[in-house]
Amino acid sequence: MKPYVKKVAINGYGRIGQSILRALYEDKNRHGLQVVAINSLTDIDTLAYMTRYDTTHGRFPVSVEVDGEDLIVDGDKIRISAAPTPQELNWQALDIDLLFECSGSFKSRESATQYLSAGPKKLLFSQPASREMDATVVYGINQQDLKAEMTIASAASCTTNCVTPILHILEEAWGIENGVMTTIHSSMNDQPMVDSSNNQNLRLSRSGLQSIIPVETSLAQGIERIMPHMKGKFDCLHVRVPTMNVSALDLSLNLKQTVSVEEINATIKQASQSGFKGILGYTEEPHASIDFNHDTHSCIFDATQTKVNSGRTLKLFCWFDNEWGFCNRMIDTGKAWLKV
Repeated sequence: MKPYVKKVAINGYGRIGQSILRALYEDKNRHGLQVVAINSLTDIDTLAYMTRYDTTHGRFPVSVEVDGEDLIVDGDKIRISAAPTPQELNWQALDIDLLFECSGSFKSRESATQYLSAGPKKLLFSQPASREMDATVVYGINQQDLKAEMTIASAASCTTNCVTPILHILEEAWGIENGVMTTIHSSMNDQPMVDSSNNQNLRLSRSGLQSIIPVETSLAQGIERIMPHMKGKFDCLHVRVPTMNVSALDLSLNLKQTVSVEEINATIKQASQSGFKGILGYTEEPHASIDFNHDTHSCIFDATQTKVNSGRTLKLFCWFDNEWGFCNRMIDTGKAWLKV
C-alpha cells in the first residue's frame, strides 16, 4: 500500500518543479504526498526525459515512463497537461489538496484564485509573489502563521529561507542594528550561454558562462515580510556567478551588543543541533560550494569565515543549495499547512 496522505499537483516544471517531484520520490514515504498532476508548457516525452536525467542532481531514483497523456513514475500515474492559462485546466476530479505553483509566471492573488478554480484547494507559490497572500512563510521561522482556512500562501525565496534563520538567532541573542548582505548566486535559466539580447535587463543579455553579473534583488523586502520588526535595517546586493548550482550569502551585520567569534559560532552551532535542526547546517571544514550540491538544509553556516571587528561588527558566510534546499522547504511548508 502506498504511504500517501494528501494529493498535490505541480504547475511549472522548471528547476523547482522538477526538484519537488524528485525530492518526494527520494523519500521512501513520499513525505505523505502523492503527485497526481503536472502542468508544463512542454510535450510529455520531453518532460519524461527531463525527469529521468538531470545534470545537477543526477538520474531519477525510480522508473519514469510515458503512457499516453500520463507520466508513470514508480508505478504512480501522473496526469500531464500543457495548459498556458488556468482557465484551460480541469483538475476537479483529481481532488487536489495543494498546488505547488512553480512556473514563476504568476504572482498575484487573482492569478492564484484562477488556479484554485481549476480544482486545487490550496496554492503555495515558489517565490515571494505579491503581498496579497494569506501568508508568506519561511519554514522554521513562522510556519505557525498558516491556518486551515487559508488558501493562498508563499514559501518566500531560497535566499530568504537561507538568511532568516541566522538573523533570527542573532536578533534573539544580541540584537541587530543593521546590515548589508550580498547573495552570490549560481546561474539561472534566464541567463544565456552566449550573449543574447534582453530588453528588460541589459546585464542579463550577457553570457552566464563568462561573467559575474549583478542583478536586482528584493531580499530586503523579503526579510521584512517574515520579520516585520527588521524593516529598514538591511540593504542587499545580488550577483550571479558562473556555477551551475549552490549559492552563498555574505553578511555584514552590526549588533547591539559586543560578541566574539567563538560566541557567534557556538550559538549558531547549538541552534543547528536543536531548534533549527534539519533547516540550518553548520560546518568547520574547508568546503567549496559543490560540496553542498543536493544538500537539504536551507542554510549551511560556515564557521571558518566568521569575523568580528570592534566587538559588534560581524562578517558571516553561509552556503545554500538554491534548488534542493528550497524545494525541500516548500515540501515541509506544504505538509505543515495540510496538517493544520
